Amino acid sequence: MDKNARLRELTETLNRASKAYYAEDAEIMSNYEYDRLYDELAELESSTGIVLEDSPTRRVGYEAVDELPKERHASPMLSLDKTKDREALKSWLNGQDALLSWKLDGLTIVLTYDNGELSKAVTRGNGEVGEVITPNAKTFVNIPLSIPFKGILILRGEAVIGYKDFEQINESIADAGSRYKNPRNLCSGSVRQLNSAVTAKRHVRFFAFTLVSADGVDFGGRRHKQLEFLAEQGFDVVEYHHVTPDTIIDTIERFAQSVGSYDIPSDGLVLTLDDLEYASGLGMTSKFPRDSIAFKWADETQETTLLEMEWSPSRTGLINPVAIFSPVELEGTTVSRASVHNISIIESLELGIGDRITVYKANMIIPQIADNLTRSGNLPIPDRCPACNGPVKIANDNGTKTLVCTDSECSAKKIKSFCLFVGRDAMQIDGLSEATLEKFIGRGMIHEYADIYRLERFRDEICEMEGFGERSFDNLLKSIEKSRDTEPARLIYSLGIPNVGLANAKVLCRFFDQDIDRIRKADIETLSAIDGIGEVIAGSIVSFFENDRNNTVLDDLREYLRIHLPESPGGEAHLSGMTFVITGSLEHYSNRNELKDVIENLGGKVAGSVSSNTTCLINNDVASASSKNRKARELGIPVVSEGDFIRDYLKQE
Repeated sequence: MDKNARLRELTETLNRASKAYYAEDAEIMSNYEYDRLYDELAELESSTGIVLEDSPTRRVGYEAVDELPKERHASPMLSLDKTKDREALKSWLNGQDALLSWKLDGLTIVLTYDNGELSKAVTRGNGEVGEVITPNAKTFVNIPLSIPFKGILILRGEAVIGYKDFEQINESIADAGSRYKNPRNLCSGSVRQLNSAVTAKRHVRFFAFTLVSADGVDFGGRRHKQLEFLAEQGFDVVEYHHVTPDTIIDTIERFAQSVGSYDIPSDGLVLTLDDLEYASGLGMTSKFPRDSIAFKWADETQETTLLEMEWSPSRTGLINPVAIFSPVELEGTTVSRASVHNISIIESLELGIGDRITVYKANMIIPQIADNLTRSGNLPIPDRCPACNGPVKIANDNGTKTLVCTDSECSAKKIKSFCLFVGRDAMQIDGLSEATLEKFIGRGMIHEYADIYRLERFRDEICEMEGFGERSFDNLLKSIEKSRDTEPARLIYSLGIPNVGLANAKVLCRFFDQDIDRIRKADIETLSAIDGIGEVIAGSIVSFFENDRNNTVLDDLREYLRIHLPESPGGEAHLSGMTFVITGSLEHYSNRNELKDVIENLGGKVAGSVSSNTTCLINNDVASASSKNRKARELGIPVVSEGDFIRDYLKQE
């Protein structure tokens, strides 16, 4: 493994270990191993001169500003001339060899390094004046803060956010109307934040594509040598291939074959001459440089028939239109659906059921409607929400019309509660992801928890849905059937009562002898007196069960469940009043949750950190110098192995 690859591997490994130790109360390596790898990373950084942004040897502070300062570029940053004709691209070479690379769809950034340190980062702006975003650039996940080259280095590259990160970030935005339309918009907004802490959360990456200058370095007149130099400095360089007039057509096809699986947004390719002297002699026009040209993918379009418009409610109340059309082949895959985004687009396309439409894949990935050849304009807009049958309204936000459900009790708005219900610590129903739940709720199949146990009646419709079939639906039914066997604490937790976690639910069930009806009839005084509950949680429980609708939902749900009392290893709650902390790997139990369940079923508590109230710390590495072990010794808390705990506290041999 070369030094650069090892440097990146060490950085990732050490950061993962730190996160596990400090944020997840877990140890994935010993202190000795961590220190050894840390020293190796520090030595590599010293010998190579490369320090990555997220290196554990250096932490970047975040900076907030009132506005981004402007700066004029030393030379104008021109746009590229474009073509969609592959043969025209071959002719453009005029017998020369060149480099063919992705044309990334993000935000162009100019970086300046002085004495090996990143000193300035400026956006492209209008090509002549850009915005200084240096603090933000220092948070890009793969940008080197230090490089081995100590002269003045200036380069250009693209700041981008990948499709996977884009989808995750969009999902975290509660207001669907505020979600970003594409990764480029998200990237632009992220890079130009006034507070670099926001940028740091967006997983922005940087890919170098042009070396502007590097004092005193001889590249032998070849552009590919410049890119190799940038890679040696620790930069991720945009993927490129050396081409000639004889190989360029095949190379374009190679790129085309990988567009669908490439996570970085790209809207074409860039062809740049490799011979620097020859390229320099070509000069530029008033608009374009003559040493490079962009190749845009020619969109493949297909004509088809609009069959229906599916209206998909979201957790914010926004009801999104999705066009369903006769399946067509596009870019090597079968396509039958395309998001239409809002009512304004429906109106501009004058859509109607039965219309002949043309569809394509934007950037060869995202299905879109290109045009409506019929333009009947007869598409009805729903007057009721498909999820809850509640009233809807057409909202107009800055000229964009959207359809919104106005019912505060809409099941689609409660998607997070359904996600909790099917989660691992609740009913544990595999196969019901958030996306799948949204589809079922949007189609009106699920309104309350009990509806999940009635999904069999929608078998035919579900099996015809994208991503489903007979086998996957049968697997889902098996998981649902398995979930019917549950315990009172899991059921209480699954209801999503505010402030009631699984541990609280177990405390409640133990206090009330696993009787759910006693829990929902309890008053605040009784609940508040339970050790570990308190007034806030007691108030949440009473308020929840004072709502008739919540009681109806629970009663309907219980009709489908087989509720079993939890098994207690020792029968009596002889760990009552004791608090334990678990750390490190386990041998007798499959995971910490299993051991935690045993302790709680015997009346004990499990905490995340050692304190003066801790009965003992359970750690199979009794002699380790971990922070928890040190804290326990300082407080005089015993550190016991898993076996000793089983013998001395569980009273088992």
